[in-house]
Amino acid sequence: MTGSRLLSAVLLLQMALPAAAGAAGAGDRLDRFRTLASTRLMFADVADPERAAEAYREAHALLDEEIVESLASGSVFASPAFLQDRLDGFADAWGGATLRLARIGPLTVATFQLGEAPGASSVRVYGPARGEPQLLAALQREGRPAVHPLPAAAGGTPQFAVVWEGAPTGRGTRPLRVDLVRQRGDDVEVVWTTAEAGLPTLVARDYRLRGGEMRLRYELRYPGWIPGCEQQTEQEDVFRLSPDGAGFVRVSQRQHNAWHRTLRQAVAALVAALGSGDRAALAALVPDPGLRGRLPASLTVEPACDAPDGPNPGAVSVAATTAEHEPWTLTFVRHGGGWRLRSASPVLQ
Repeated sequence: MTGSRLLSAVLLLQMALPAAAGAAGAGDRLDRFRTLASTRLMFADVADPERAAEAYREAHALLDEEIVESLASGSVFASPAFLQDRLDGFADAWGGATLRLARIGPLTVATFQLGEAPGASSVRVYGPARGEPQLLAALQREGRPAVHPLPAAAGGTPQFAVVWEGAPTGRGTRPLRVDLVRQRGDDVEVVWTTAEAGLPTLVARDYRLRGGEMRLRYELRYPGWIPGCEQQTEQEDVFRLSPDGAGFVRVSQRQHNAWHRTLRQAVAALVAALGSGDRAALAALVPDPGLRGRLPASLTVEPACDAPDGPNPGAVSVAATTAEHEPWTLTFVRHGGGWRLRSASPVLQ
């Protein structure tokens, strides 16, 4: 072998050794993850919380190592397509895992869902710090995370939203939390969240994130609201990213089926007027003096769904009982912007 060929062979060997070492390390991690999945992750949801949390931490650490090593290798190994392919291999090793990856500016953002138990969901943010790729932040909440890229903040600062979706309620809604995450130097921080924006217990029917706008439709909890009933009042808010970088700002809101909340306010006022003997309030709610005279001295509204006469009702029947536990039906009709009692009678049994 000539000197030039020998030198070329040595150079090729030097280039191949790190790649081989990396492949060996990746294979070892995948084997460890597969063992972890079959021996501990499979039972994490039913095991004690401390052992489950430890299993999830170990799994997250293996995935962190895989991503950071690939990012450090650069070239094709740091591409989103290659990284997602590697994550798909880990997901295949544990069928209960959902592993997704997105590139947002210089940041690589991964969403890990390893199960349904607390601690199973995590959003991991990787990026350069002190000249080397590393894990910058890890967010953990209840629910399934989904990452939504957003327009960059002032100065081109990368930012994105994380939507955490809880388990379905069975009535077409689910708990929801939205975090606005932004890079700050070598750190990544949550700079805004629905939990601190007047929506701490958000149960949403629908949400949409497009560009810098977010639309949320969610349940309103008010006296008379009953889980599972149709046509109850819900609110829809529109938020936009504020120019000053503070986060999302509510720019509009409207209510769906607003009539039901107003109706229930009238029902509560009727019950209170009967109980206190407030004749003036009772006359305002029950204009017919004959009907007022037939009403029981007290009524309790039953926790049952109301019966409207249509999608945008003009009359609604409400279930109630007397102090003697006799069931009554109260029928309210619209009057201006409110409701008045039109009829009330015992239920024939």
